[in-house]
Amino acid sequence: MARVDSREESEARSAARATWPVRLLRQGVEPSEDLSATTSSSERIAMMWPLALEAWGLAGLPVPTYSRRDTPGRLVRRVDEP
Repeated sequence: MARVDSREESEARSAARATWPVRLLRQGVEPSEDLSATTSSSERIAMMWPLALEAWGLAGLPVPTYSRRDTPGRLVRRVDEP
């Protein structure tokens, strides 16, 4: 059976929700997901780190501990179209 909150508990939860960072947007008029104009590279990397930790955790794998020098990767060079 579901638990019924007291009025005080309900009001406390409501007050906590009032601080959530929520924006109301019209459908089809959402802002671009490109944050490069409003954030620095460092800020975007900082945003990514909690997501990476969660992804490794959800995959049930440990976060890799190799050195930066040994980090797997590849270089992709951009080719400008004429």
